[in-house]
Amino acid sequence: MTQLLHVLRGSPRDERSGRPVTGEPQPRWQALVKVSKLSLRPAAIAVLSRVGVLLVAGAVSQVAKQPLRVSLVDWDSKWYVAAAAGYPHHLLPGRGNSAQSQLGFFPMLPLLIRLVHIVLTTDYARSGLLVTFATSITAAVAVWWMLRDTEGPDGASRGTAMVLFSPGAFTMSMVYSEGLLITVMAGCFMALRRKRWVTAGALAAVASATDPLGTMAIVPCAVVAWKAIRRDGESRSLAAPLLAPVGVLGFFAFLWAWVGTPFAWFIAQRRGWQGGVPGASIPGVFSWLYDHGFSDINDTVKAFSAITVAVLLVLLIRSRPETILLAYVVAVLAFSAASPVIGWTPRVALRAFPLLAVLGARAPKSWFGPIVGVSGLVMAALAVVSWGNGIIPFTP
Repeated sequence: MTQLLHVLRGSPRDERSGRPVTGEPQPRWQALVKVSKLSLRPAAIAVLSRVGVLLVAGAVSQVAKQPLRVSLVDWDSKWYVAAAAGYPHHLLPGRGNSAQSQLGFFPMLPLLIRLVHIVLTTDYARSGLLVTFATSITAAVAVWWMLRDTEGPDGASRGTAMVLFSPGAFTMSMVYSEGLLITVMAGCFMALRRKRWVTAGALAAVASATDPLGTMAIVPCAVVAWKAIRRDGESRSLAAPLLAPVGVLGFFAFLWAWVGTPFAWFIAQRRGWQGGVPGASIPGVFSWLYDHGFSDINDTVKAFSAITVAVLLVLLIRSRPETILLAYVVAVLAFSAASPVIGWTPRVALRAFPLLAVLGARAPKSWFGPIVGVSGLVMAALAVVSWGNGIIPFTP
């Protein structure tokens, strides 16, 4: 963001080092053209990854003899599309599938889908796919600029590719919230670096209304504010952590008025998806593997993903990343580990995207190709077992 703002303000920078170049400031239109050209690189990475996923989806649809749309609007996608049409006024009784409803999903993605539906008059499913395709590109561009601040253009491209080709990234071609969350969080990190406290807080508020893990945006905001006050006495930095929870608090206030309780989301999740003992998710998958082996694809993937995330976290800490990025990653992983069923899945790793982005950016060039290639193949494999008609499909 530092380089981006300098470019927009007319201060030219060297494309390789990112350092300022002396000379006359560029006209604003030239600066915008330069920013657009630089953004084509991450946009191309996003399009390439999405085309690959769509080819996999097309192949699965052909074999399964089902429309392509069935694969892309599956699992949680159905609930986001339903939420775009409206939230119910009451909680459903019971447990499990019978208790599931739109109330278990945060509102920002449904609001965008509804907006596109109104403007383009497309149905909610198509509107959702348009939104998530667009946010997959904005996510790539935002991650690239976030990394370019510290890792340079080449490192930024590697880190962006690592995020977009990570195993859980096939969901960015579905109606899921990952693309939107990554976009606003990358923007939040860049704003925090520039001490744009209100901007950072506003983006964090959007994140907190986008996904439950987005509520962890308050952690890096609070960390940076504490450091700014302690070091410089900059009390204005409190704007970021104070604004960060506005999105989720607004959602809960809406639920209070709409359903009759501000805890409707918690109740819907507990009844429909998150039954069990808090914190049992990660120990539970290893217990299952010990007792039953690799008989369940979901527990198998969760176990291997948990091990991989733990290793990546150690590597991230050893690489000495920025405090704001590490704080967000640790908060997201801690929140996920507290879940009764989620744990450290490929989607959680994607939402904790600095974990992938920073390590991808700093990976040796000779290693990067094989690493991202294997990651992309795993992404394709997970998509196949999720969209196919297997007896025990993978649940993204």
